[in-house]
Amino acid sequence: MILSASRRTDIPAFFSDWFFNRVKEGYFLVRNPEFPRKVSKVMLSPELIDCIVFWTKNPVPMLSKLDRLKDYDYYFQFTLTGYGRDIETNLPDKKKVLIPAFIQLSEKIGPERVIWRYDPILFNERYTEEYHLRAFSEIASSLKGHTEKCVISFVDDYLKIKKTMRSLNEYKLSDDGLLGFAKKICDIAADNGMKMATCAEKLELSSVGIEHNACVDRELIERITGGRLRVGKHKAQREACGCVESIEMGAYNTCSNGCKYCYANYSPASIVENLKNYDPASPMLCGTLSPDDKVSETKMRSLLDLNITF
Repeated sequence: MILSASRRTDIPAFFSDWFFNRVKEGYFLVRNPEFPRKVSKVMLSPELIDCIVFWTKNPVPMLSKLDRLKDYDYYFQFTLTGYGRDIETNLPDKKKVLIPAFIQLSEKIGPERVIWRYDPILFNERYTEEYHLRAFSEIASSLKGHTEKCVISFVDDYLKIKKTMRSLNEYKLSDDGLLGFAKKICDIAADNGMKMATCAEKLELSSVGIEHNACVDRELIERITGGRLRVGKHKAQREACGCVESIEMGAYNTCSNGCKYCYANYSPASIVENLKNYDPASPMLCGTLSPDDKVSETKMRSLLDLNITF
């Protein structure tokens, strides 16, 4: 099975102790966000976990512990944008901390296993097209040789963050405007040895050299593992999402990055309350079992056929 760690929160930045405790113990518990009384027990044996996909804006707390993952295949989705703390409130300094961390991570595990995400892209009076192009160019040149792919998307109007987005005075580009902007981004990426792709983006950008992406990426996982994956598209994700099926490890409203555009961590009050329940030794992230919970063990199997190699 493929493990997502995590679309819902930044496990490398804030919960690496919990994560490695779960690896040591060999399982974790995760609550179903739609049916909160349903709890799944997921086994973490290397024989069952084909690949781990990490999502982060700051892997620094995990960098010194990666040797503990020697029995697992994995890669990172590393979001690194040009926004200041008015948008990404609690991130460390990008030039002093995050760009060096990206380079260090790439040197540890290889540039093919660190995907740079410059997303989501929003436009307002500060973050204009020209601003993004300058920021993207500066970051791209810093990361040259340390990643093979950059993923972009344009910010979606999720209902849960509509009020926040209105406060940012966001404006939209026309489809033609987005195509022109995307072409310039793609050219900058190409100059720095990177391919471009989009994340769950409905707008077709192939005409300017940008293909649709799968963040939980069959092709990359098969490349990393050397086998053939027997897995289909993740049906629970958005229609435009190309990801294959995975098991989610995280919990909503537990991330302290404070990003204004985030659909997964939209309630500051809930984040504060949930973090009070964080225990690195607990089987569940920022939560505990109650008498009314129904725990069921997830049926697990490897999805890889290692007899078919490339």
